[in-house]
Amino acid sequence: MNAPRIQQLLETAKNLRLLVIGDVMLDEFVWGRVSRISPEAPVPVVEVTGESQYPGGAANVARNLRLFCDQVQICGLVGKDSAGDQLRTLLEAEEIGTGGLVQNSSMPTIVKTRIVARQQQVVRVDREKKAEAPAEVRKEALAAIADLLESMDGVILEDYGKGLINQALVSEVCALASAQGKIVTADPNVQNPLHWGGVHVLKPNRGEAFAMVGLPDPGALDNPLQDGPLLETAQRLIVQQNVQAVLITLGEHGMLLVEQGQEPYHTPTRAREVFDVSGAGDTAIALFTLALCAGASMHEAAEISNHASGVVVGKLGTATLTPVELADAVIRTFQT
Repeated sequence: MNAPRIQQLLETAKNLRLLVIGDVMLDEFVWGRVSRISPEAPVPVVEVTGESQYPGGAANVARNLRLFCDQVQICGLVGKDSAGDQLRTLLEAEEIGTGGLVQNSSMPTIVKTRIVARQQQVVRVDREKKAEAPAEVRKEALAAIADLLESMDGVILEDYGKGLINQALVSEVCALASAQGKIVTADPNVQNPLHWGGVHVLKPNRGEAFAMVGLPDPGALDNPLQDGPLLETAQRLIVQQNVQAVLITLGEHGMLLVEQGQEPYHTPTRAREVFDVSGAGDTAIALFTLALCAGASMHEAAEISNHASGVVVGKLGTATLTPVELADAVIRTFQT
């Protein structure tokens, strides 16, 4: 991939409209410093120096897309609470469409609070109600999706296993998208076993991929293209799930793309520094889908996704990147 090609894809992406469907949440970060251990218990005392909030989960996928394309819509569930109001405010401030957010008083907004000191996460506090979303929520969500889909170029299903996405919703979304010729990708959750037929590309991580096909993971090899169990797992996933391709994220080993009828493709990690992996998977699925919708090949989309993830793990918090940062990262790699 050269400079003109990445610039062409980014220019095309500006006019795209994408819909993200999935479990939204509010990410809170409490920043501070540690200088002593508590006299009450053997735990660090964090002196707070600042706090920040970001759209999290599927909302972070939408946030990663917004700087690259014309319109992003989010469909998810929030509670009738202050956290839900704050999440909506944050999304609207970034000009992300919130017409697909469904409010329900029985399901509080998911909030994840991370306490960070000296660039290290000390503890994470999760506030959520683990339950299936009520039927009326999914009915309202599907109605919103049907209204939005016609004007969209692609769909991302982001499953954090928090109760919104089930088999009926996946099947209905895929049927609607297929009838309109839309690209659909999905980030699955192994705790919520579903059949993803109708999705073009699945993006699990290594552990999720092995778990989804019921195989033990014997451990990673330095070269994924020589990792027989990993390659077998990818091929099984394609057949089992009836998808065109799987993009498996491999942490420090980059990403492996396996397509039907094609040789596997490995893109090594592009991260120069790793400060925080929060939200890196959100960036990966967002930029992979964006690239596909912009006309990139699967290989090109994998490279773009991998470079984007490499940029955001070098930042603290639930981070995003700009088109300039992405272009610079890609050009730097392919000109050396």
